[in-house]
Amino acid sequence: MAEEAKNSGGDAVVAAQSHDVDVASAGTAVISSDAVQNPGLPPHRKRVTDLDPQKAKRQERVVYSLFYISIAGSLGAVLAYMFFPIETGEMMAIRLHTLFVGLGMALALLAVGIGAVHWGKALMADHESIDMRHPVPSDEETMQAAADVFTVSNEESGFSRRSLVRNSLLGALIAFPLPGITLLRGLAPQDQDPVELAKHTMWTKGMRLARDPSGVPIKASEVTIGSAFHVIPETLNHHDFEHLNAEERGGSENFLDAKAKAIVLLMRLDQSELNELPERESWSYDGIVAYSKVCTHVGCPVALYEQHTHHLLCPCHQSQFDVSEHAKVIFGPAKRPLPQLPITVDEEGYLVAQSDFHEPVGPSYWERLK
Repeated sequence: MAEEAKNSGGDAVVAAQSHDVDVASAGTAVISSDAVQNPGLPPHRKRVTDLDPQKAKRQERVVYSLFYISIAGSLGAVLAYMFFPIETGEMMAIRLHTLFVGLGMALALLAVGIGAVHWGKALMADHESIDMRHPVPSDEETMQAAADVFTVSNEESGFSRRSLVRNSLLGALIAFPLPGITLLRGLAPQDQDPVELAKHTMWTKGMRLARDPSGVPIKASEVTIGSAFHVIPETLNHHDFEHLNAEERGGSENFLDAKAKAIVLLMRLDQSELNELPERESWSYDGIVAYSKVCTHVGCPVALYEQHTHHLLCPCHQSQFDVSEHAKVIFGPAKRPLPQLPITVDEEGYLVAQSDFHEPVGPSYWERLK
C-alpha cells in the first residue's frame, strides 16, 4: 500500500496496522485500525420506587406533603403581616415583621422547589432519551409528534393520575403569590390620601439642615464645591420627635415615615455651572442646592452623586438627574425632576429651609400632578 501511495504521485490515506507511523510519508493521513469504540450507555438501573409500589406511594406522600408545607408557609407570611404590624414604627415590631414574613415566604418557595425536584427524581419516568433536531417550520406530522410528546410526558409524570400531587402543587402555586399581594397593602394607608401625605414634610421656614444621621447642623462654609451631604431636618431625631405635634411631624405618625419624606441631598456647584429656572433663582445659596433624595420613579433613595457631571443616579432603576439643570430627568424611567427644597442661611451662617417643598415628594405613580 505504501508503494501505491508513492505511485499515485499525491497524498494518500493509509490504514496503519500499528502505532508506528514513521513509515508514512509527509502529507499522508493515517487511520488507526484500533480506534476506541463507542461504549454506549451503561445498563439502566431501576430506582427503588420503580421496583416497589409501596415505596413509590411513600415518596408520593412526601411530595404532596412538601406542597402542603409550601401552602402553609404562604399563609403564614400573610398572617405574620397581619399580626406583626409596622405602622407604629418601633424597631422591634419591624424586625419581627420582617423575620416572620420572610420566613413564611422562604418556606413557601423552598418547599415547592424541593417538592418539584423530588417528584422528578423519585416518581417521574426514569429513562434515557434522544431528542433529534429538525428543520423549522415543522410539518403536520412533526407537530402531531410534539403533541404526542406532551401526552407521553403526562403519562410518565403521572400529572393526571397522581391527583394528590397535582392538586397540592396547584394549591402551592396559587398560595405562593398571596404574601406578595398582601404586602401591597403596605404601600399606602387605605384611610388616607397618599397625595396629601406626600405634600407635607417636616421642613418649615427657618428649619436648619442637619447631617444624617448625627443631626449636626450644617454651615454654608462647610459645603465645598463638589461635595454632597445627606441631610435631614434638625428636629428629626428620636428624642425630639416624640414631643412634636402632628403639624411639626409633617403629617407623619412615626419617625421612619417622617424621615422617608424629608431626606434631602445637599450639593455645591460652581455658580457659573448652575442653570437655574427664573422662578427658583432665590432657592439656592452661593451655588448650594438641596433636592429631595426620594426618586420620582418608585421612591428609591437617590444617593449617588457624580461631581464632574453633576448627575444624581438612582441605583434601583438607573434614573439620572442633572443637578445643574434643576435636577431634570436625563435618563431612565423617572417622569419628573426631583423636588427642590428652597434654602438660605441664618444669622449664624447655618443653612436653613425657606419653606417646605413646593410639590409632593416621592414617586409619580399616584398621578398627583393631574
